Amino acid sequence: MKGVPEAEQEKILKAIDENPDFFTNIATEIQAKMKTGKSQMDATMEVMGQHQDKLRQIMGK
Repeated sequence: MKGVPEAEQEKILKAIDENPDFFTNIATEIQAKMKTGKSQMDATMEVMGQHQDKLRQIMGK
């Protein structure tokens, strides 16, 4: 995570460690959208937008 402050990196990694199923689901959804022809960026933005409330909740811990 080049360019991301160490404290933020730790926060992100902790969130992933505490919610592996949620982040696995996000990765699966992104891959499915990419298979339909969307770019990785477009697929990621769409999926993250769909899950933004849960992401805010997780990252707010």
